[in-house]
Amino acid sequence: MPLIPAPAGVLEVDALWQQDNPNDPNTDTVALLCHPNPLFDGTMNNKVVTTMYRFARDNGMHVVRFNFRGVGQSTGEHDYAEGEVVDAMTVLQWIAEQTNARKLWLGGFSFGGYVIARAAEQVLEAPHVWGLSDFEITKIALIAPSVEKNDSEDLSLPADRTFEIYGNADEVIDPDNMQKFAERLGLAVSVVDGAGHFFHGRLSELKKLLQQHSFDEH
Repeated sequence: MPLIPAPAGVLEVDALWQQDNPNDPNTDTVALLCHPNPLFDGTMNNKVVTTMYRFARDNGMHVVRFNFRGVGQSTGEHDYAEGEVVDAMTVLQWIAEQTNARKLWLGGFSFGGYVIARAAEQVLEAPHVWGLSDFEITKIALIAPSVEKNDSEDLSLPADRTFEIYGNADEVIDPDNMQKFAERLGLAVSVVDGAGHFFHGRLSELKKLLQQHSFDEH
């Protein structure tokens, strides 16, 4: 897997570039995925992240996931979301150099959900700062996002392009707080009945919900 230059040294990236297919409209889209908290063994190989990866791959998108600073071969130290947002933006800049695809499907799980939300804000509010003015966000997928331990009060996301999925038996993040967060922003929500934080035994349902929110709504 390539190691790309980053402010904290290098980032370990796993990228799948699909063959250009004029019959598949999704080859103009890149999915960028962010993993859960490294302090609790979160990596880009997490099963929920892998489920998002397979969803994007099976729909013809290019897919990029990476390890945050201090995880795997990525250098640096955990920075409690601030540095990790910079990591995500650094990978987006790298993506811009690798492909002409300029549509983004952004997905994050738990801590990664918070990070991808902050990165989406940067793309929407200050794309010129990062050299990403040509990018268009099509969807923002927040899977059991960490809206408790990270300051989400001032988060602003486009309700028409953002959705949240969580289990009502989540033992890590209070489902009520995730629901309140979604209501504040007017987000579409799917609640997986009986599912815990890591969606054990429910990943196939999660993949179907990703499909429904991303494509079947239209």
